[in-house]
Amino acid sequence: MTSTQSPAKPPRARTRPSSRAGHALQKGQQTKQAIVNAALGLATQIGLEGLSIGALAEVTQMSKSGVFAHFGSREELQISVIREYYARFSDEVFFPAMDQERGLPRVRALFANWMNRVAVELQSGCIFISGAVEFDDRPGPVRDALASSVRTWLAAMHRAVVQAKQIGHLNKDADEAQMAFEIHGLILALHYEARFLKNPGAIERANTGFENILLHYGKSVASTATAGRASRSPSNSKEN
Repeated sequence: MTSTQSPAKPPRARTRPSSRAGHALQKGQQTKQAIVNAALGLATQIGLEGLSIGALAEVTQMSKSGVFAHFGSREELQISVIREYYARFSDEVFFPAMDQERGLPRVRALFANWMNRVAVELQSGCIFISGAVEFDDRPGPVRDALASSVRTWLAAMHRAVVQAKQIGHLNKDADEAQMAFEIHGLILALHYEARFLKNPGAIERANTGFENILLHYGKSVASTATAGRASRSPSNSKEN
Protein backbone atom coordinates (compact mmCIF):
# COMPACT_ATOMS: atom_id res chain seq x y z
CA MET A 1 0.00 0.00 0.00
CA THR A 2 1.46 3.24 -1.00
CA SER A 3 0.84 6.53 0.70
CA THR A 4 -0.02 9.52 -1.37
CA GLN A 5 1.91 12.64 -0.48
CA SER A 6 0.31 15.96 -1.01
CA PRO A 7 2.27 18.15 -3.39
CA ALA A 8 4.56 20.69 -1.77
CA LYS A 9 3.14 24.18 -1.66
CA PRO A 10 4.98 26.63 -3.90
CA PRO A 11 6.83 29.38 -2.05
CA ARG A 12 4.75 32.46 -1.55
CA ALA A 13 5.90 35.26 -3.76
CA ARG A 14 7.20 38.32 -1.97
CA THR A 15 4.88 41.20 -2.21
CA ARG A 16 6.30 44.61 -2.83
CA PRO A 17 5.12 47.34 -0.56
CA SER A 18 2.48 49.42 -2.24
CA SER A 19 3.28 52.96 -3.28
CA ARG A 20 0.86 54.08 -0.58
CA ALA A 21 2.82 52.16 2.08
CA GLY A 22 6.13 53.57 0.80
CA HIS A 23 4.72 57.08 0.91
CA ALA A 24 3.49 56.53 4.46
CA LEU A 25 6.96 55.30 5.51
CA GLN A 26 8.66 58.30 3.95
CA LYS A 27 6.20 60.65 5.57
CA GLY A 28 6.78 58.96 8.93
CA GLN A 29 10.54 59.44 8.58
CA GLN A 30 10.07 63.09 7.66
CA THR A 31 7.82 63.61 10.65
CA LYS A 32 10.33 61.98 12.98
CA GLN A 33 13.13 64.15 11.58
CA ALA A 34 11.00 67.25 12.10
CA ILE A 35 10.46 66.25 15.72
CA VAL A 36 14.21 65.66 16.22
CA ASN A 37 14.97 69.07 14.70
CA ALA A 38 12.51 70.73 17.06
CA ALA A 39 13.90 68.76 19.99
CA LEU A 40 17.46 69.80 19.17
CA GLY A 41 16.37 73.43 19.07
CA LEU A 42 14.81 73.08 22.50
CA ALA A 43 17.76 71.15 23.93
CA THR A 44 20.24 73.89 23.01
CA GLN A 45 18.15 76.28 25.10
CA ILE A 46 16.92 74.17 28.02
CA GLY A 47 19.26 71.16 27.91
CA LEU A 48 18.64 67.50 27.19
CA GLU A 49 17.08 66.98 30.60
CA GLY A 50 14.53 69.68 29.88
CA LEU A 51 13.13 67.79 26.90
CA SER A 52 9.69 66.31 27.33
CA ILE A 53 7.12 64.69 25.07
CA GLY A 54 4.61 67.33 26.11
CA ALA A 55 6.87 70.27 25.26
CA LEU A 56 7.65 68.80 21.85
CA ALA A 57 3.99 68.11 21.15
CA GLU A 58 3.29 71.78 21.78
CA VAL A 59 6.16 73.00 19.60
CA THR A 60 5.38 70.64 16.70
CA GLN A 61 1.60 71.00 17.14
CA MET A 62 1.20 67.25 17.43
CA SER A 63 -0.48 65.08 19.99
CA LYS A 64 1.61 63.61 22.80
CA SER A 65 0.76 60.11 21.59
CA GLY A 66 1.87 61.07 18.07
CA VAL A 67 5.26 62.28 19.30
CA PHE A 68 5.68 59.30 21.62
CA ALA A 69 4.92 56.83 18.82
CA HIS A 70 8.08 57.89 16.94
CA PHE A 71 10.44 57.26 19.87
CA GLY A 72 8.79 55.08 22.50
CA SER A 73 10.50 56.82 25.40
CA ARG A 74 11.93 60.15 26.48
CA GLU A 75 15.33 58.49 26.74
CA GLU A 76 15.28 57.43 23.08
CA LEU A 77 14.27 60.96 22.14
CA GLN A 78 17.29 62.35 23.98
CA ILE A 79 19.61 59.86 22.27
CA SER A 80 18.17 60.79 18.87
CA VAL A 81 18.90 64.45 19.61
CA ILE A 82 22.51 63.61 20.54
CA ARG A 83 22.98 61.69 17.29
CA GLU A 84 21.54 64.54 15.25
CA TYR A 85 23.75 67.08 17.01
CA TYR A 86 26.83 64.95 16.40
CA ALA A 87 25.94 64.49 12.71
CA ARG A 88 25.64 68.25 12.25
CA PHE A 89 28.83 68.86 14.20
CA SER A 90 30.71 66.40 11.97
CA ASP A 91 29.33 67.98 8.80
CA GLU A 92 30.41 71.46 9.87
CA VAL A 93 33.67 70.76 11.71
CA PHE A 94 35.20 67.40 10.83
CA PHE A 95 34.48 66.60 7.18
CA PRO A 96 35.45 70.01 5.69
CA ALA A 97 38.80 69.77 7.50
CA MET A 98 39.52 66.44 5.81
CA ASP A 99 39.99 68.34 2.55
CA GLN A 100 43.13 69.90 4.03
CA GLU A 101 46.54 68.24 3.93
CA ARG A 102 47.48 66.09 6.89
CA GLY A 103 49.54 67.78 9.54
CA LEU A 104 49.19 71.31 10.85
CA PRO A 105 46.97 72.46 7.93
CA ARG A 106 44.38 69.88 9.00
CA VAL A 107 44.81 70.67 12.71
CA ARG A 108 44.31 74.35 11.94
CA ALA A 109 41.21 73.60 9.87
CA LEU A 110 39.70 71.46 12.63
CA PHE A 111 40.24 74.21 15.19
CA ALA A 112 39.02 76.97 12.86
CA ASN A 113 35.84 75.04 12.02
CA TRP A 114 35.32 74.28 15.70
CA MET A 115 35.68 77.96 16.54
CA ASN A 116 33.19 78.92 13.83
CA ARG A 117 30.63 76.60 15.37
CA VAL A 118 31.38 77.86 18.87
CA ALA A 119 30.76 81.44 17.70
CA VAL A 120 27.20 80.40 16.88
CA GLU A 121 26.74 78.26 19.97
CA LEU A 122 27.69 81.09 22.29
CA GLN A 123 24.13 82.23 21.62
CA SER A 124 22.35 78.89 21.26
CA GLY A 125 24.32 76.54 23.50
CA CYS A 126 26.43 73.40 23.02
CA ILE A 127 24.92 69.96 23.64
CA PHE A 128 28.36 68.48 24.33
CA ILE A 129 29.00 70.93 27.17
CA SER A 130 25.53 71.31 28.65
CA GLY A 131 24.97 67.55 28.37
CA ALA A 132 28.21 66.84 30.24
CA VAL A 133 26.98 69.00 33.12
CA GLU A 134 23.60 67.26 33.17
CA PHE A 135 24.80 63.66 32.82
CA ASP A 136 28.35 63.61 34.22
CA ASP A 137 27.25 61.58 37.25
CA ARG A 138 24.18 59.88 35.79
CA PRO A 139 25.08 56.54 34.20
CA GLY A 140 22.82 55.19 31.49
CA PRO A 141 22.25 55.08 27.72
CA VAL A 142 21.91 58.86 27.34
CA ARG A 143 25.22 59.52 29.06
CA ASP A 144 26.84 56.71 27.06
CA ALA A 145 25.61 58.17 23.75
CA LEU A 146 26.82 61.64 24.70
CA ALA A 147 30.22 60.46 25.96
CA SER A 148 30.72 58.29 22.86
CA SER A 149 30.11 61.27 20.57
CA VAL A 150 32.55 63.48 22.47
CA ARG A 151 35.21 60.75 22.59
CA THR A 152 34.90 60.15 18.85
CA TRP A 153 35.41 63.83 18.09
CA LEU A 154 38.33 64.26 20.48
CA ALA A 155 39.92 61.13 19.03
CA ALA A 156 39.72 62.71 15.58
CA MET A 157 41.49 65.83 16.84
CA HIS A 158 44.12 63.72 18.60
CA ARG A 159 44.68 61.69 15.42
CA ALA A 160 45.25 64.89 13.43
CA VAL A 161 47.83 66.02 16.00
CA VAL A 162 49.58 62.64 15.87
CA GLN A 163 49.75 62.84 12.08
CA ALA A 164 51.24 66.33 12.36
CA LYS A 165 54.02 64.93 14.51
CA GLN A 166 54.58 61.95 12.21
CA ILE A 167 54.93 64.26 9.22
CA GLY A 168 57.40 66.43 11.06
CA HIS A 169 55.30 69.52 11.73
CA LEU A 170 55.78 69.16 15.49
CA ASN A 171 58.86 68.78 17.66
CA LYS A 172 60.06 65.22 18.13
CA ASP A 173 59.41 65.39 21.87
CA ALA A 174 55.92 66.93 21.46
CA ASP A 175 53.29 65.27 23.64
CA GLU A 176 50.40 64.73 21.24
CA ALA A 177 47.87 63.89 23.96
CA GLN A 178 48.81 67.00 25.93
CA MET A 179 48.54 69.21 22.86
CA ALA A 180 45.06 67.86 22.00
CA PHE A 181 44.06 68.30 25.65
CA GLU A 182 45.11 71.95 25.61
CA ILE A 183 43.22 72.62 22.37
CA HIS A 184 40.09 71.13 23.91
CA GLY A 185 40.70 73.20 27.02
CA LEU A 186 40.63 76.39 24.93
CA ILE A 187 37.14 75.59 23.68
CA LEU A 188 35.86 74.85 27.17
CA ALA A 189 37.40 78.04 28.52
CA LEU A 190 35.89 80.03 25.65
CA HIS A 191 32.38 78.79 26.44
CA TYR A 192 32.81 79.68 30.11
CA GLU A 193 34.35 83.09 29.48
CA ALA A 194 32.09 84.21 26.63
CA ARG A 195 28.76 82.50 27.31
CA PHE A 196 28.68 82.46 31.12
CA LEU A 197 30.85 85.39 32.17
CA LYS A 198 30.19 87.49 29.05
CA ASN A 199 33.82 88.61 28.98
CA PRO A 200 34.67 90.57 25.82
CA GLY A 201 37.57 89.43 23.67
CA ALA A 202 37.24 85.75 24.65
CA ILE A 203 37.25 84.55 21.03
CA GLU A 204 40.43 86.50 20.30
CA ARG A 205 42.07 85.06 23.41
CA ALA A 206 41.13 81.53 22.34
CA ASN A 207 42.69 82.09 18.92
CA THR A 208 45.81 83.54 20.54
CA GLY A 209 45.95 80.53 22.84
CA PHE A 210 45.86 78.20 19.84
CA GLU A 211 48.75 80.01 18.18
CA ASN A 212 50.69 79.79 21.43
CA ILE A 213 50.11 76.04 21.49
CA LEU A 214 51.47 75.73 17.96
CA LEU A 215 54.50 77.81 18.89
CA HIS A 216 55.17 75.59 21.90
CA TYR A 217 54.79 72.23 20.16
CA GLY A 218 55.51 73.07 16.53
CA LYS A 219 58.63 73.60 14.52
CA SER A 220 59.61 76.79 12.76
CA VAL A 221 57.71 77.87 9.66
CA ALA A 222 60.62 76.96 7.39
CA SER A 223 61.07 73.44 8.75
CA THR A 224 57.32 72.85 8.69
CA ALA A 225 57.12 73.82 5.02
CA THR A 226 60.00 71.47 4.20
CA ALA A 227 58.30 68.61 6.07
CA GLY A 228 55.06 69.35 4.25
CA ARG A 229 56.74 69.05 0.85
CA ALA A 230 58.38 65.80 1.90
CA SER A 231 55.05 64.37 3.07
CA ARG A 232 53.53 65.04 -0.36
CA SER A 233 56.28 63.22 -2.29
CA PRO A 234 55.20 59.94 -3.98
CA SER A 235 57.45 57.84 -1.76
CA ASN A 236 55.82 59.19 1.42
CA SER A 237 52.21 59.35 0.26
CA LYS A 238 49.74 57.45 2.42
CA GLU A 239 46.00 57.21 2.68
CA ASN A 240 44.21 59.50 5.09
